[in-house]
Order: sequence, then structure tokens, then C-alpha cells
Amino acid sequence: MGWFPPAWTVCPVGYGLGFVGRNPLCQQHQQVAFTVELRPDIQREAMTDAPESTRGRRSLTLKRRFLWKLRQKWKLLGLFEINGEHEFYDLTCMLKVGLRAAIQEAIDNPPADALSDTDCKAVLKQAHEGFEMRTYGGPAFAYFRHLLGISEKEYQLSLSSGSSYLQFISNSKSKADFFLTNNKCFFLKTQSKREIRFLLSNLPKYIQHLERYPHSLLVKFLGVHSIIVPQEKKKYFIIMQSVFYPDERILERYDIKGCQVNRWTEPAPGGSQVIVVLKDLNFEGNSIHLGQQRSWLLCQMQVDTQFLKELNVLDYSLLVAFQALHADEKGQNLSFADIIFRTTKSLSNPESSLLTSMSGIMDEESDIVVSEMVGEVDLYQLRELNSGVQDVSFQSSAKPDHDLAYILAQNRRLLPRCRSPLHLLDGPELRYFMGIIDLFTVYSFPKRLEHLWKCIRYRGQTFSTVSPSDYARRLCQWVESHTV
Repeated sequence: MGWFPPAWTVCPVGYGLGFVGRNPLCQQHQQVAFTVELRPDIQREAMTDAPESTRGRRSLTLKRRFLWKLRQKWKLLGLFEINGEHEFYDLTCMLKVGLRAAIQEAIDNPPADALSDTDCKAVLKQAHEGFEMRTYGGPAFAYFRHLLGISEKEYQLSLSSGSSYLQFISNSKSKADFFLTNNKCFFLKTQSKREIRFLLSNLPKYIQHLERYPHSLLVKFLGVHSIIVPQEKKKYFIIMQSVFYPDERILERYDIKGCQVNRWTEPAPGGSQVIVVLKDLNFEGNSIHLGQQRSWLLCQMQVDTQFLKELNVLDYSLLVAFQALHADEKGQNLSFADIIFRTTKSLSNPESSLLTSMSGIMDEESDIVVSEMVGEVDLYQLRELNSGVQDVSFQSSAKPDHDLAYILAQNRRLLPRCRSPLHLLDGPELRYFMGIIDLFTVYSFPKRLEHLWKCIRYRGQTFSTVSPSDYARRLCQWVESHTV
């Protein structure tokens, strides 16, 4: 249990901790008490700085310094509404205004049918009262959002609605600021200039990979922007889909790197509302039960990590979370309408004629089912049950045969019928959220030196700073050994 002076009541404020104040997460602004778990280094520092006497000016000075350090270093884990009292309130208001105008530009000028280098290098500058917003690669990201089936109007509404953003404070070592739209669908994360340059320079490759593998586990980057406020440092940030969406029933969250060093996190106390992202060592003893979708996952992990190896990156994470399935969500209880909807969704592609061929079949009122596996590949075909099983899949022309081979090469799977299905996999009893994030760490010369130092420091142990090929292989091995 963490140490905290017994006479003080702690309540959450936007940037960390406050003392006997209003709770911005509660509309009635009631006082809410918390038990605070401190990291050992902060606990030692806090106890060192705590006043030894309650008398005199020195005691008062020490107490003020102590409170200041608490505000700077102690962080509650979880989501905080960014209301008018929050330190980021003005920033998020400017973001909403700027993003609304930037997305309106994409609405007024829809993307072309094909991606060009000019689209990826485009920079849109828009001046607003008190700040300037810049949008990088706007036409390219609009093209990508269209591929994902994201409505520009809905995207604009989520990012610029009157509802407050949420700040997400995690136990991550990252110094970035994380914001969530109020519907929790999209993440905004501050990034360094170097990371932004890396993403933009590899944007064509990234979009090409997601076009080739529409059901990829890679996080979906939806926009890159910067905001310039006079007399303040320029801020860069990215917008991406949340892997953990919708999150209402999530039981546990994990950040997996496939190694041991510094891969344990103290879990939240039982019954706590604190959001703690656990790590590799916390996961030991558990398994991911996917059944027939395991082969798809292993294949997709190989494909995605190979792509990241070609980009010469490492230290990315596989996010994993799970929630219990309701009875009507389990595969064996799927209705005919569910099967048709999911098959249509899974095969949808603006450039493919396969979906058009399927639509004609789906309109017929006949008993059609979807077979599950063909040669251990997730190939979902429509079959009509009349006198025996007759394959009616796309026999009208030779073109669909080409499309069918293309679908197989894309390693598609049967997507669940839910919001944001690309990062969700349903097992027999649990729904798993899975996605690969943090794709910006290049295996540079400093990282190579760090690798050599850790080889000496952590002899016989596995750590995250290894070559991209070793990192990719090890993460794939982790998935293979922890799935059934």
C-alpha cells in the first residue's frame, strides 16, 4: 500500500492530484478520496522532503515544496475530463477549432482515387484567432480514412464536438500527452518532430501496407497536425483510432513487448477504478483462446512485424485486452443476418468487384451458410444448401476467381459485428482487443550502443533494445506461445 499523510484527503484534478478540491469527473463536484500507490523512487523522495516539524517558517516552506512535488510527480492513472479548470482546456479548445477547419477542407476537396507523393507531402496552414494549425499529408490521410470506411462528417464531429476531451494518464514511461475524444473512439498523442518526420517519410509505405492487408493489426494513423501558439513551443500530434474501443466492458489491458526486463507493473487494487496497463510478466500463466482464428493471427503478426523490420524499427508494443462475450455475441449463436452482415463487412473493398458479386447472392432468399475454414486459411465462402452442398461462390465469371485469390493474399478474416472491428477478435468465450502501437523507434546508432550496454547489464535476460529482426521474431514467438 502506498504511503500518504493520513490527515490529507486527495481528489483527482486534471493534471494529477489536488487536495480537498472539486472532482472534475463528477458533475456534482463531490470530494472523492483515493488511495495513492507511489513508485518507490517518488516515495523515497516524498518522505525525504516531508517536514519534520509543524512549527516555524521552515516547516511551512518544506510543506509547500512537498505539495508542489506531489502535483508535479504523482499521477493518478485513468481518464480525466478536460473541463474549464484543466491545464489543457485552452489547448483542446484550439485543437477542436483547428481540426474542424482542417477536416472541412478534406470534405470540400475529396481525395483522388489514387495516392500520389504530392498528397503525402502536402502541408495545409490555417490561421485562427490566437493560433495557427498545420495539417501534414492531409489528402493522403483523407484517402486512407476513406479506405477504412470512416465518414469525414463523423470524424469531424468526434474531434470537434462540444463535449470535453479526456486526458489519459497511464503508467507508460512516455512523456507524451494523451487525449481521447469524448466518445473514446480517437486518440490524440503529442509526438516529437523527429517522430513526425519518420511517419510522414514512410506514409506511402504505411498506407500501401494497409491497402494490401486491410485487416492489419497496425494502429490506424488518421492524421498529423501541429499547433503554433505565439510565445509557446510548437506542438506536433497524431490522431489514431483507439485499439481499446469500445471499452465499456474491458476487464484487463496489457502492453506486450516479448521480453522480461522492466516488464512488470503493480496491478490496481481489487475494486479500483484506476486504469493500469499491465505488462509481459503480469500476463504469464494466461492464454489467448482464439480457436480457428489463431492461424489468422499468427500469419498477420508475421506480415506486420516483417513490415516493421523493413522500416528498421523496434520497441513497438502489442496491446492486448479482453472482455467477456454476451451469449448473443458467441459464434455458435450467430443468426443468418449476422453471418451475412459480417461476411459483407469482411470482404468490403472499394476497389473489388467481389462484394458486388456477393450482394446479388445475398439478396436471394435461400438457406445460405458460411463455411469456416478451407485448408487452415480463413476463407469464408457462401454455400447454398439444396441437394447436398453446392458452391455458388462467384461462378458467373472468371474475374471473381481473381478477386478470391486476391482476398486470400490479403489474409482477411471474418470481422465481428461491432463498432471498430479491425482490432477485435472473438474467441469462444472472450473478445480480444489487439493492436500494434508505438512504431517510431528506429534502430539508430545510439540504440545499438544501448543494446551493447544492456547485454552486459542484463546478461541472461531479455530486454526490448534488440535488432529489428530479433524484436520481430521474439514478439511473434510470444504470440505463438500464448495463444491456443
